[in-house]
Order: sequence, then structure tokens, then C-alpha cells
Amino acid sequence: MINLRNTKNPMPEQDPNVRNKNFLEVTLGYTPEMAISEAMRCVRCRKKPCMSGCPVMIKIPDFVAKVAEGDFEAAYQIISEDSSLPAICGRVCPQENQCEGECVRGVKGEPVSIGRLERFVADWHAANYGDEEIPKAESNGHKVAIIGAGPAGLACAGDLINKGYEVTVFESLHKTGGVLVYGIPQFRLPKEIVAAEVSKLEAKGVRFVTDAIIGRAITVDELIKDEGYESVFIGTGAGLPSFMHIPGENLLGVVSANEYLTRINLMKAYKDEYDTPIMHRKRIAVVGGGNVAMDAARCAKRMGADDVYIIYRRSADEIPARAEEIHHAEEEGIIFHYLTNPVRILDDGNGDVKGIECVKMELGEPDASGRRRPVEIKGSNFVEDVDYVIMAIGTKLNKLILDTTENLEPNERGGIGTDEKANTNRPEIFAGGDAVTGAATVIKAMGAGKVAAAGIDEYLSR
Repeated sequence: MINLRNTKNPMPEQDPNVRNKNFLEVTLGYTPEMAISEAMRCVRCRKKPCMSGCPVMIKIPDFVAKVAEGDFEAAYQIISEDSSLPAICGRVCPQENQCEGECVRGVKGEPVSIGRLERFVADWHAANYGDEEIPKAESNGHKVAIIGAGPAGLACAGDLINKGYEVTVFESLHKTGGVLVYGIPQFRLPKEIVAAEVSKLEAKGVRFVTDAIIGRAITVDELIKDEGYESVFIGTGAGLPSFMHIPGENLLGVVSANEYLTRINLMKAYKDEYDTPIMHRKRIAVVGGGNVAMDAARCAKRMGADDVYIIYRRSADEIPARAEEIHHAEEEGIIFHYLTNPVRILDDGNGDVKGIECVKMELGEPDASGRRRPVEIKGSNFVEDVDYVIMAIGTKLNKLILDTTENLEPNERGGIGTDEKANTNRPEIFAGGDAVTGAATVIKAMGAGKVAAAGIDEYLSR
């Protein structure tokens, strides 16, 4: 039976004025009854357009049909055929621009809440089968090294270990998970979920080596020549922060969102028992309009700031952050300054921040991205009284691996060059995720990791 309701089943959430003071998960998840009701909204399209919007091609109608029947474990097994991180993707993927964006129920109403159903299924499996022994695949005798334990590396490792490869993942930080642990806050993605997904891979035989900076401790070439790895996948992400290069960016109270979020998420600055240095300021400006900017702003509110401003140079129609994250930020009291661009950060005379000077913008002709270019309105300068500035305007590749790997060529974007099968110009080296494309989404990085795993398998099976 089809549920003809045109709107999604609402997601239970913490009250905004309660959650903006804690780091507990904002959304509480569907009940089984809610999940079944939502799954029954699916009309079982013959052409399955939702799958075309999924970078890892999860069999969405099939798993949703099982949820509608109340067979949640069967739904989980269907998802797991294509995704090794369903509990994570169900929480942080921009479904509105991917699978749900293609859902036909969205033509005259709201699409089926595919992401919420994926999260429900993954959480249900963890609660009911989380202690189940995980079988190991029989080794095929081939060794593969993966650089980076973020979503691209984890997805690649998951596919390769299932095919019998001996997989070692090298991670530069002291914890595995990449952006999932240092970038995305606890209230959006509990770190226990990331740890559980990594534990599953370890149970299957994936070996993780942390505090290993490839290009310093050991090079890619040494992994191949001296350590016997027959192929290497580079999934290091793009973790080098960008800045605007405006006056005042070197002041004490200016930080990158990467540093701010790492101190909070990975180093647990929000917990009293952790002695992590972090500034507690009261009036904070966050420059940028992506999900990282939303995360930084919402963290700042939870860390005790009275006023937090998002400063974004385009309008609300162009802002790239997920609609859900913007909605949650607004509910939590974050103030949005659209069509506004910083031009200078003011010095209090002691090398600290006492304000940020901005100029108002208007939208002109489209730029290379297809979005209308923001143009400064002359004479519209004003000063926002802030004592801390977080720059969240994007990241780029750290070129350490490019610079220390023999004959490895960059692509036109400055990332590591690949073709459609994640090959580089060296046949034994593959790459994917933000290291290739620049900053993108978790699920796109996972998709790149899966493509690379298929390419490695094809290369080593010759």
C-alpha cells in the first residue's frame, strides 16, 4: 500500500534552545513505525531515478521496500552491498541534492526521506546485530596500501578487504575517520558511530596505522619498493585551509574552521576533562556559507558565544550548505549576513580582534561556477562588533605526497590527476576523493574510493 502523504514524516529533534548548549545528537531518529510509514511513501518507480543520484548506487527502492515490509535487517543487507558506511551517510549526505533530488514524490510534494531511512536501518542493525561476528574474506595474497582513513579510504578498504586483499590504511592523525572525526561535530555525527564502522573493517582484517605521515615517515615509492605493496590508493582529502588574504587575518583571534573544528571534535575541547586550548569568545563571525561554516557557527554557539554571525557574499539562494544545516543553524540562533563580504579585520591595539569590516554585495552576471558573481556596492562598508573570526572559505590539497612521489603528475585543478577509473599517470597508484577534486561531500569521496577499489582489483587481476 502506498502512503499518499505529500510531506515527509517529521524527524524527532532536540529543542533548539536546549541543543544549542550541548553536543548531543540533534536529530533523534525515526521509530520503526515512522520508518515504515515513510517507506510506504515510495511509489516503486520502474526507472529508479533515485539510484542515479547516489554516488555509490545503493539499491534504494529495494531497501526502502524492505523497510516498508518491516524487514529492517534485509534492508540493511541490501544497503551494505554498495555502502560500507550507512550509519554515517544516513546522517551527513546531502540527500536533497542527490538521491532525494531525483525522487518523483518531490515533484508535487516532498521526496521520500531516503537518508533518514538509511540512518534508521543502520542504527537498527547496530542495536540488534552489532555484536555479531564478522567473517573474514579468504586472502588472495595481494597487498594494497591506502593513504588516508577518511571516507574515501574507508570505502576503498571495505571493498578491497571483501575481495580478499591484504589492506593497510595509513592515517596521519592519531585517530581514524578523517573529516568524519576532525571536521563534523558530535551533534551531527556521533564519533562512536565512526569508531564502530572502523571496528567492522578491522574485524574483517583491515590494518590501520595511525600517526603515519606519508611523505615524511615513509614515501609512496618506499611503500611500493621496500614494503611490498603492489598498489597504493591516495585518499588524503583536502585539509589545507584557505584564507582571504585581507588585512588583519594574522591577528590572534582569527582561525581557520579546520583548526577550530579539530580542536573541538578531535581534541574534545567541549569536554571539561580535556585540556585542549581554545578561545572562548562572545561575538564570533564565521566567514563562508558551506557545511563547514555551519558546523563552526553551531559549535561556537555551543561553546558559549552570545552572538554568532555567518558572513556570506552571495544570497540565500546560492548558499551551498545543506538546507537542513541552515535550518538547524537558524533555529539555534545563528545570525545570517547574506550579500556581505569581509574586507578587513580590525586590531584592538594588542594584536587581537575588535571587529570585522564588511561591504555589502549585489549579484551580477554568472561566473564560471554558474552562480551569479557577487559585486561590491561602493560605500556600503560597515563594521560588525566581533572578537573572534573563523575562516570557512574552503580547503585545498596539501601537496606533500605530490612533491615526494616520483613522477606523480597533478591535474588541472592542482590535485592528484586521475581518469574515470581513479588511475593516475602511474598504473600502480590510484587516487580519489578531495585529493583529486577538491573539497566535496562524504558520499562522493566514498564513491571515488569504490571506483578506485574496482580499478585496483582490475589492475592486480591482470
